[in-house]
Amino acid sequence: MPTNEHRPTTRVLDILELLAEMQSGMSLTEIAEAISAPKSSILPLMHTLASRKFIFYDKDTQKYTIGVAAFSVGSSYIQQMSSMQFIQSEMQHLTASCNETCQLGIRDDESVLYLAKVDSPEPLRLISYVGKRLPLYCTALGKSLLCDSTLDELTQLYPNGLKAYTPNTITDIQVLYDQLQQIKQGKIAQECEEVNLNLKCISTPLRKNSKIVAALSVSIPVFRSTAEKEEQIIKLLHEKRQIIETYFLNYNIDPDTLSL
Repeated sequence: MPTNEHRPTTRVLDILELLAEMQSGMSLTEIAEAISAPKSSILPLMHTLASRKFIFYDKDTQKYTIGVAAFSVGSSYIQQMSSMQFIQSEMQHLTASCNETCQLGIRDDESVLYLAKVDSPEPLRLISYVGKRLPLYCTALGKSLLCDSTLDELTQLYPNGLKAYTPNTITDIQVLYDQLQQIKQGKIAQECEEVNLNLKCISTPLRKNSKIVAALSVSIPVFRSTAEKEEQIIKLLHEKRQIIETYFLNYNIDPDTLSL
């Protein structure tokens, strides 16, 4: 066992994984032998798991089987994966409508973490990847995620100020805060060449119960950006925001687990 793992927690997970594979169930002795642990050490774990319904104990056979609570947790994971598939489907529709790259991001401390991406069919397009992190303050996705922040929160988040990545990067926290207030009202964030030259991005925050949980964006090379295209993208982002937020509420999706 790696030294950074907690032994009792590891044993709990070993027990659950073992019973998930043994539909006929296992006795306490069989479980102890399978995970190389004394029966006296795992018995309290078995009692707790049984009381919480993660496992079930059959008094007649004296065997343990996987419980309904474990099924509930597993079903929740499948539901979250389905929610990501739903969002990606909406992103694909958006990209098909405007021929530009669509991305989904969440906040990760001071950065935006990119969770999903649908590439533009155009030969010249944004080069990025899922799992990439960029600063919140100079990306459209990040500004969408930050738009509920107070000035004090921004100051605490960036005690050393805002680093310039290009000549267009906002480096004044007051200017950033004023822009975030406008984004909060209009539900659309924009940045033009603030982190990458020759690239413009438009974004909208995604909320559940008024809390921002993610953001959706469309990136456009500057040379393809026109007033008409920007208007089309803003309209599409508003439409997709409403669809996705309705999905969050109607299906009781917990967006905090989208990163799974």
